[in-house]
Amino acid sequence: ISPPPVPSSPPSFGGPVTLNVGGTLYSTTLETLTRFPDSMLGAMFRAGTPMPPNLNPQGGGHYFIDRDGKAFRHILNFLRLGRLDLPRGYGETALLRAEADFYQIRPLLDALRELEASRGTPAPTAALLHADVDASPRLVHFSARRGPHHYELSSAQVDTFRANLFCTDPECLGALRARFGVASGDRAEGSPHFHLEWAPRPVELPEVEYGRLGLQPLWTGGPGARREVVGTPSFLEEVLRVALEHGFRLDSVFPDPEDLLNSRSLRFVRH
Repeated sequence: ISPPPVPSSPPSFGGPVTLNVGGTLYSTTLETLTRFPDSMLGAMFRAGTPMPPNLNPQGGGHYFIDRDGKAFRHILNFLRLGRLDLPRGYGETALLRAEADFYQIRPLLDALRELEASRGTPAPTAALLHADVDASPRLVHFSARRGPHHYELSSAQVDTFRANLFCTDPECLGALRARFGVASGDRAEGSPHFHLEWAPRPVELPEVEYGRLGLQPLWTGGPGARREVVGTPSFLEEVLRVALEHGFRLDSVFPDPEDLLNSRSLRFVRH
């Protein structure tokens, strides 16, 4: 597989730069992206800075960033205007705060804190959060090359995890989406449901076979703390953290209340 085409020269100040953020294209300039030099974007696009592998230009000269494409609209507007300008009734400040933290835009984080303080701290509304996770092991077979003309049939067990999250609190749901922002999932606009599917790669399964099977990992955490979710306990631990941060309490555990992180279903409530 040949690498994606690379522009003949790096983007220059004054010229347009196209970003592909989670599948959404944005056109801007280097002046805008480097408005705050201490931010992650400022460091990435600073003159003379080598691009990280995940930011190399893709086909068509687009720089790909695997983050929330919709939220990046407000990130880019803040870089352009120097002020926070959100639509009336905007309800995804938790998601925007997580994205601002990822890009390390300190003035935007300060503006979001001021916005939340100006709104006051309303009493949490009653809400429900339900998390279901299921694991399905399967045996995959592949040809492993042992020498120039020697191939051997091998096999490996792959555990595929499927999780369904339901939450009636849009802020908490946005925080969950941000927490697992690098994974693909069903993110229907306005829906209280959130679906994830992932399969950690066993060490004995070659990366090329892992990719051929269409499998993908699940990651969580922000800059400097990115880690792989390898199974049910680590997934439910992240859900539990977000739930507690948003004022939920654990209501039920299935099937074994004594084994929280190895359960198949958690139910949280907030009164």
